[in-house]
Order: sequence, then structure tokens, then C-alpha cells
Amino acid sequence: MAWVRSFTRLSRSSSIWKPANRFTSTISADPGLAGFSSSGSAFHAGLGPTSPGLDKPRLVVLGTGWAGCRLMKSVDAGLYDIVCVSPRNHMVFTPLLASTCVGTLEFRSVAEPIGRIQPAISTAPDSYFFLARCTAIDPDAHTVHCESVTDQGGVRDAVEPWKFTVSYDKLVIAAGAEASTFGINGVKEHAIFLREVHHAQEIRRRLLLNLMLSDVPGISEDEKKRLLHCVVIGGGPTGVEFSGELSDFIIKDVHERYSHVKDFIHVTLIEANEILSSFDVRLRQYATKQLTKSGVRLVRGVVKDVQPEKVILNDGTEVPYGLLVWSTGVGPSPFVKSLYFPKSPGGRIGVDDWLRIPSVQDVFAIGDCSGFLETTGKPTLPALAQVAERQGKYLSNLLNQIGKAGGGYRNAAENLELGDPFVYRHLGSMATVGRYKALVDLRQNKEDKGLSLTGFISWFIWRSAYLTRVISWRNRFYVAINWLTTFVFGRDISRI
Repeated sequence: MAWVRSFTRLSRSSSIWKPANRFTSTISADPGLAGFSSSGSAFHAGLGPTSPGLDKPRLVVLGTGWAGCRLMKSVDAGLYDIVCVSPRNHMVFTPLLASTCVGTLEFRSVAEPIGRIQPAISTAPDSYFFLARCTAIDPDAHTVHCESVTDQGGVRDAVEPWKFTVSYDKLVIAAGAEASTFGINGVKEHAIFLREVHHAQEIRRRLLLNLMLSDVPGISEDEKKRLLHCVVIGGGPTGVEFSGELSDFIIKDVHERYSHVKDFIHVTLIEANEILSSFDVRLRQYATKQLTKSGVRLVRGVVKDVQPEKVILNDGTEVPYGLLVWSTGVGPSPFVKSLYFPKSPGGRIGVDDWLRIPSVQDVFAIGDCSGFLETTGKPTLPALAQVAERQGKYLSNLLNQIGKAGGGYRNAAENLELGDPFVYRHLGSMATVGRYKALVDLRQNKEDKGLSLTGFISWFIWRSAYLTRVISWRNRFYVAINWLTTFVFGRDISRI
């Protein structure tokens, strides 16, 4: 197996690869079995501590989201050996993820491989990417405990997880967050979230399957209506943009290619309060008007229970569905909750003005998993891509500064002057509502004066802005070509 051979190869360098002292095991003489005891069970091997003067300091990054990838892109690989631990080997360009669900974009157009973001991980001899999850952090020993990933998108491999440890000089926790279900029964079992590529793939498969099933002879009209009823829970930017993309798909493609069932397919967006609550009243009213014009039914209500074929609201209303997409915001993951670090309001990892975890040495937290401690006097920042990206950029500059000052090794930066703290300035918000319409709000907040636009010009700005934000020229080319082919030939409706 490739990952076993990889660990075997790393074991040849005793200066960086050795079992942690607290874990012992008898190693088989067969090199193909390195990392296993004579009884056949895996022991905790891993990357041992670095040696000042012999090795570069090791920077360990947990996560490949916006924050972690932006940090790895700009950190100086000449100052640090970079080790990334994540359950996925790519970054997802989340603002365009909804477009992949209906075939406007292909999935690979929104996935950026880690080796392209930070080439050192693929080429430098002591920098690595490990497809794994961090299960625990030992800040006293400067060690993270990990377990290899053997499942993806709910499909589990037969290989048992491999446990190992990685010593760090500097640790950045960028583990992100998970979708909030608010403890509602049945959400995890029956709804599909929209945060990863495999979520978008599942939505696309389910949508196309329901379209084809509804055309089978003998299906009753009530069953057709249920199969083709797409329900979106959550009126934030993700829920609104997905509803807009779905309505476009229905108008432009379903009506032409599934004419027998075109009158049965509908979209319902359920939100407890106002849709796009971060936008001002004028922009919200415009979004409501455009979505309604596109055929999206807006329902105000709170979900009480989710059953296999229907959603029950708190007023007793039953909403049948064939596809249920859950997009109600995010909260701390079980991993973040398990860490014995101070927490910010809302349960995120608490950080100071320089994004450090003040209770331990050499540990930072950025992105959706982190928030300012109450003692800083700063509010918890929203879980937005631009927040995570700005934090990643700031911290990469800070770590480069620390490395150049000789503080890259463990416990070596305690007395260094860190300079200006992190300050976030909002660059504005954008959301598309379908039919070549979008909202653009470039104000610091919705109460300030400034530029806010709607309509086709906003849609053009939205597409242009996101096209320039795609990390690599390769994916920018893919996105542009996908948009062009969709405009000329329509969406790909193959169920693969």
C-alpha cells in the first residue's frame, strides 16, 4: 500500500522519523512491515522533533480550507519544513460550489490540489502532506496525534486507519467548522450539506436520479411532485445561491430536456427569519423578488423534524421533498470542542490579537475554528472565506517574520516583538440570485454609506471577482471555459 511504503521510506532518516518515546513496540525485521508490532497492530510512529542547526523548524498546518491554504501559499518554505495534515488533499473554492451541483461548472474546476498551492509539500525532502485527521494535540510535548483517513464521502475503505504522531515547532490549527444542525432529529441522516465536493456530487446525483425516476411509467402525480420537490433549508448566501442556480437549471435545462415532468419540479427555500440577513433591506427585497420570479417558493419557518420523505415545521406544516439541502450556518466541530484550550464566545478556539492561543507556546488558530477571546475586546468574526483568507495571509507574514528573527524552533519566539496585531476590514458581500442577477454590497456593514448594486452589472462583477480569486491560472481557465460551454451548449446532465 502506498501510504505504508511512504512511512517506510521516511523511517530511513532516524533524525526526523522515530516513534514517540511514550509509544513502544517491537518492529518486525521485514521492511515491508515497518510500523507494525510482531502482533500485527499499528504503533504510533511519526515525525520526531527537529534538531536546531541540523533541520529547519517544522510548521504543521491542520486543515486545507481557505485559512490553511492561504497561509501555506505565502509561508517561506526556505524558513520552514511544512507538514500539512488534512482529510482532503485539496482546497475547495466554496463560493462556486453551488454551480457544480447543476452542471454549470465541473467539480475539478473548484478543487485546487495542495501541491499546486505550496509546491514544497510535493518537492522538498522534509515537507509532507498526510491524508489524515488530527485526533489530539499535546502542547507540552509539541506533538499532534493523527489517524489516517480511509473514508471519503461516506464510502469506507477496507484498510484500517493508521495512527501516527508529528512533532512541531510551530502549529497552526485551521480545521474549519461543521454544518450546524441545532440538534434537529434526522438532519444528518436525510439532508445533504453543501460544504465539500462530495456533497455537491451527491446533490447532483440525487437531483438527476429523481428527474429520471419521475419519468418512469406508473409513478403517481403525488410521487412525482415529491421526487421533484427540492427543499433548501437556510436563507444565507449559500442557500440563496444554490436556489438561484437550481431555478436556472430548471428554467433552461429541465424544461427542454425533461419536458414530460417539467410542471412537477419546484424549489422551496425555508428560512427562520429574513433571507440574506447580512444585507440591507433594499438588497433583501430585490433578492426576494428575483427568487420568486424564478419560481422559488419562500417559506418562513423553523424546522422541527426531518423524516425520510418530509420536513416538519414547528407550526405542524409538512413539506414533502425528494432532495433536501441543509445550509444553516456552521459551528465548532467535535475536534475543536475536544481541545482543552480557552474558547471564544460560540465555542471556537480562543485566540489573542496575533491569532495565538495564549495558554500555550507556538500554537496558532485561524479560520472558522477560531475566534477572539473576550479579553481582547474584539467580536467573533463571521465564518466567511474572506476572513479566513485574510487571517491566513496575516499569519504567514507573521511566521516568516518569526523565522527570520530566529524564533522558528519550539519555545524560541517567546520574547520576540510580533509587530501589529491582526485587524479585519470587511471588503463587502456578494450573492447571485440566478437569471444573470446578483447583489454586490461593498460597504463595511449594511448601516454604512457606500456602493451597493443589483442586477446584471452586479452579476458580472460577481463572476469577475470570483474568477480572479480562483487560486491557479489552470482553474481560472477551467472555470471560464465551463461558463462559456454552459452558455453555448447548456449544462451537462449526465448522471455519472
